[in-house]
Amino acid sequence: MEILIISGLSGGGKSKAASFLEDMGYYIVDNMPAGIILKFAEFCAGAQGRYDRAALVYDVRAGEDFQEFFRVLDTLREGAITCRLLFLEASVDTLIKRYKETRRRHPLYDAYGSIEEAVRGEMALMAPVRERADFVINSSTYSTSRLRGELARLFGGSTAKADMTVNVVSFGFKHGLPMEADLVFDVRFMPNPYYIDELRSKTGLDSEVYDYVFSFRQTRDFFERLSELLRFVLPYYREEGKTVLVVAVGCTGGHHRSVAVTRALVDFIRALGYQVTENHRDMTR
Repeated sequence: MEILIISGLSGGGKSKAASFLEDMGYYIVDNMPAGIILKFAEFCAGAQGRYDRAALVYDVRAGEDFQEFFRVLDTLREGAITCRLLFLEASVDTLIKRYKETRRRHPLYDAYGSIEEAVRGEMALMAPVRERADFVINSSTYSTSRLRGELARLFGGSTAKADMTVNVVSFGFKHGLPMEADLVFDVRFMPNPYYIDELRSKTGLDSEVYDYVFSFRQTRDFFERLSELLRFVLPYYREEGKTVLVVAVGCTGGHHRSVAVTRALVDFIRALGYQVTENHRDMTR
């Protein structure tokens, strides 16, 4: 069983982090007081696997004594539960800008009289919690997708690659480009099986057409280079938080060459460990 405690500065990104972790399969509880975390852990342990991954947002307010929280943290870490603490922060300028943009009131504003002093006061207040954190993320320069990607890298475990699905689709240029395509590759330079009488009525899923397409040196050279490109870029798309990447492969009609190359790409991407789907948009037209 795993419990991830999310804490940090107001405006640092705790709510967004919780939302992304929920997408990754964590059961999320917001604003849980330290005093009931142990009871919650006991409840999860007895839930027969329903809450094996839980993330708790621990939101600290002025004047709170951290000793109870630290005692709970130590108790969890000494037991059979995997307990980690994630701390989210940002620079003073970034936090001030975020509060001005959202027009929200900083929770410590009344105690300090200005947003800047409230932010600096909270940084000092939260310093002991930050020191105990297993992971610290400074979200000052993070886009939403980058934060999602960083959380997937840290907490996705063996399923990190599966967080992004690669959809490989074949199509015919004469029917138009797939509107959802992120990457488009044109294979019309390859010899066309359409002009071989015995292959015309078949598709790239038939072994005769597939073998014909890949019997040419230019096809094999192209596929080798395309494979290396995808091996390089896919981790970066996942890191940026891409959840679905659409790779489109087109030939003239979408029956032969694009279908064969799509089939080969699906096998290659799956072997890299990514979740992949295969779609032949125009093959039956």
